Formats: sequence, structure tokens, C-alpha cells
Amino acid sequence: MARPIWTGNLTFGLLNVPVSLMSGERGTDLHFRMLDSRNKAPVRYERVNAETGEEVPWKEIVKAFEYKKGNYVVLEPEDLKSAASENRESVEVEAFVNAEHIGAEYFEKPYILVPGKKAEKGYVLLRETLKRTRKAGIARVVIRTREYLAAVMPRDYALVLVLMRFQQELVDPDEYAIPKEAFKHYRISERELSMAEQLIESMTGEWAPVEYKDEFRDRLKKVIEKRMKTKGALASIEEPEADETEDTTNVVDFMALLKKSIDTKQRTPAKKTGQSKPARRTTKKTAKKSAKKSGTRRKAS
Repeated sequence: MARPIWTGNLTFGLLNVPVSLMSGERGTDLHFRMLDSRNKAPVRYERVNAETGEEVPWKEIVKAFEYKKGNYVVLEPEDLKSAASENRESVEVEAFVNAEHIGAEYFEKPYILVPGKKAEKGYVLLRETLKRTRKAGIARVVIRTREYLAAVMPRDYALVLVLMRFQQELVDPDEYAIPKEAFKHYRISERELSMAEQLIESMTGEWAPVEYKDEFRDRLKKVIEKRMKTKGALASIEEPEADETEDTTNVVDFMALLKKSIDTKQRTPAKKTGQSKPARRTTKKTAKKSAKKSGTRRKAS
């Protein structure tokens, strides 16, 4: 059974929904091992010191950034940790936007959010609200040591978290020679457009992803199976299992926290670009303490 990448909380406003972050894709590539053609022995990649030619053990390897040709600054593990967000086990929704306004080029990698025990109510509440409003939650999430931008969206009965690319990671189409004049400038007639529309209409159907398969992989498998009859068998490699984490529970008064969140957002101006994260966390922490003092956190019915 698949193991969670981490177990933490999905937060929006003052509501916390315990979730597990699970992989949303399954690798289907065929992996090959490099062999020496002379004796068919596996070829190893070794970490070698460029000066001495000796192999370097993992414990002696450090990370460094080349700030100028041939000049490096060495980073300690603590340096990398300090750059990451403190919210290592949470999906913190910072805003909600119209899902249809997010360009496809921003989406990168899917994950599935699975609710923890007794967290179904908060999970379904967010899922159904996103469906009704056609919104997507824009959040930040730390996976391993890197912080990502992500979108939280409903998909049938599940909440899907899709890692996103930042604006600076995308190439502006204006950097290329893209035709920008009106279609008539390229001698395209209305009749040609009409015929093209008819062609597209005749080829239009319902999106059925099951009909599209990796045919190259299937053909390559047949080639491998044929070669196995004369060249031997394949070897299998067992992947190490991730550590198990215990499920968490979530017992809250949703109506009270929703009202408190709305009141807080109405009193507090929207966060501007460049606002420091600590300020936002302090605001939420203060709001949570206030909610606790006023008796809003009590067992959900």
C-alpha cells in the first residue's frame, strides 16, 4: 500500500483539516541499467574527488553554490533548513481564485489529499464549497526540503493538490517569434475559418483519458519480452519504505471557526505582495488563541 509523503494539516482561515499527502501519479517508464558491453557487468556511477581521483563517501559531501566561475560558498544543512518554511507539515491556503483563470502552463505535478481519522467533515466542507464556487485554493507546501506553490482543487470525491510553477519559471511567449497580427494579415479567409471549425466540431467528443495510452511503452515491452527469450531475465529492485505516521484527529466547531475566519478577513486588509510570512502566522496564531478563549473550539457534533 502506498505510504504518505507526509501527514499534517490543510488550513484555510481558522480551520485545520488533518490530511495525508499522497502521490497522485504512477510512474510507467521502463528503466534501463547500463552494462559494460565487454563482459555485461553493471556500470557504476562513483563520487570521485576531482583532484585525488579517490571515491568520496556520502558523509563527506557538502553542498555549495558557485557564485563566480571556480568560486563556491559552502552551505551547511542548517542553512538549507532555515530557507524553508516553518510550516513543514501543512498545506496553508493563502487565497482562493477562479480555477478557470489559472493557465495550464502553471500546473506541474499532482498529489492527492486524504483526510485523517475524524477529519471527514472539514474535508468534505472544503471540497463541496470549492465545487460550488468553482474556486481553487492557492497554497504553499514544503515537500522534503523545498517550498512549492500549489493549487488545491476538487476532483470528483477527492481534493487534489497540484504543484505549480512560479511566474519566474515560465518563459514569456513574447521571447519567441509568435504571429500576433489579425488572421486576415496571414491571408486566412472567413471560409477557411468556417471549414476549420467544422472539422474541429466533427472531431469533438467527451474527454476520455482511458482511451489514450503510452503506445511506445507497450511496443517497447514487447521488444523486451522478445529479447528475454534469448538474453535472460529482468532484475527487480525494492524501493525503501517511508516511515509510518499516525493518523490525527480534528474536533472543531466549524460554524464558529468559519464565522471567526470571515470576521478576521473583513477586519484585516488583504495581504500585499512581499508581506513577511511571520506576520501572517502571528495573525493566525492570535486569532486561534482568541477563538479558543471564546469557547469556539469544542467537540463537533
